Amino acid sequence: MEQIQVGGGSSRNGAARLDTLPEDCISMVVSHSWPRDACVVASVSKTVKSAAESDLVWDKFLPPEYSSLVPPRSLDFSSKKEIYMSLADDSVLIDDGKKSFWLEKASGKKCYMLSAMDLNIAWIDRPLYWKWKKDPESKFEKVAKLRHVCWFEIRGKISCGMLSKGTHYSVYAVLKIGGSGSRGLDDTPMEALVGFVGEEAASKTFVLLEPKGTYPRGGYSSGSFREVSTGCSWIEIPVEEVEEERETDGSVEEPKERGDGWSEVKLGNFYNGDGGCDDDGNKIEFSIMGTEQGDWKSGLIFQGVEIRPKKEGD
Repeated sequence: MEQIQVGGGSSRNGAARLDTLPEDCISMVVSHSWPRDACVVASVSKTVKSAAESDLVWDKFLPPEYSSLVPPRSLDFSSKKEIYMSLADDSVLIDDGKKSFWLEKASGKKCYMLSAMDLNIAWIDRPLYWKWKKDPESKFEKVAKLRHVCWFEIRGKISCGMLSKGTHYSVYAVLKIGGSGSRGLDDTPMEALVGFVGEEAASKTFVLLEPKGTYPRGGYSSGSFREVSTGCSWIEIPVEEVEEERETDGSVEEPKERGDGWSEVKLGNFYNGDGGCDDDGNKIEFSIMGTEQGDWKSGLIFQGVEIRPKKEGD
């Protein structure tokens, strides 16, 4: 289909040709574009606007399963476009409140956040190490607060069939630091893996869960020595030896503020192909592992893992 834009000389000619078609034909043409394009061409004329905002167009942009995800909310809207915009402007809770779902506004691609309750977190059932708490800034009922661990491990999975096909995705951990501060999160890179279950990880990187250089924190000795756990006891070793052990082959991802009271750190990318990956139950798995150094870690508040279409330059 010829791409129709508004603003240039050739685009005016294309828009004029579009305006001469019957309204249902215009709707059919626009339904094969993107939601962003439908909003743009709606400014051409009243006829095109009516066609571009029709249910025929916006039903194509909505995922087939939208009615099962949001049946109560869909009754409050007078058009499919309103339903689409609602799902693009705000997420909805699904899977008994353990996941949230929304649409990328420009493309209609499906996005999810898996709550901490939907992930496998090592030692989460031991209140000495982690505890569940409510957080007014979280979209979920509970978040996981890290109290004190030296073995840090978070894993999760999502079915390929839940995601948009033919789409490059990025995976982010969504987190923040508690009011009393943290320990062992700003100088200990952890390994992050993203890939298909049963296959070699498509993406491997190292991440910090707090921006680098935020310490000193309690639990570290002053001067040129650092306290490191050996499992049941603590020893002091020179700082340069610790840093040498922590050197990685590539760059280390650090958290960035999101503007909603949380920060996010990128765990990796993957491509969800056009083939029927949902037919054979294939899944994407991801993990964050901090188990080798033996450093004690605390102070993290973990909301979940977000999976959304990859942006250009990411």
